[in-house]
Amino acid sequence: MKQPEEIPATIDAYIAAFPPETQKILEKIRAIIHEEAPGVDEAMAYGIPTFRLNGNLVHFGGYKKHIGFYPTPAGIEAFEEEISAYKHAKGSVQFSLDQPMPYDLIREMVRFRVRQDQG
Repeated sequence: MKQPEEIPATIDAYIAAFPPETQKILEKIRAIIHEEAPGVDEAMAYGIPTFRLNGNLVHFGGYKKHIGFYPTPAGIEAFEEEISAYKHAKGSVQFSLDQPMPYDLIREMVRFRVRQDQG
């Protein structure tokens, strides 16, 4: 499924627009973010779920064949070796939906961003 044509007003509505299996993955990533960043604020920004502490912490997005995870350019640089097997760019990494989701890596990236955000 591609992103919804109309940008949902809430993360709940955003996630609900995807097939059930993708919804489970997005909810799990959302839960990881909340576990690692207590008190994080949720918002929709750039048409995707956004999580903020003292500023933008991370974003994620669901797509037809992958999950996009956006831990800022610093988050990508810090995990360059760990994400080398995934398609990635300056501030994003793509996790294919036909491969196991690397939840532990996502957790580590969120932890890194929390430390950086509080530094």
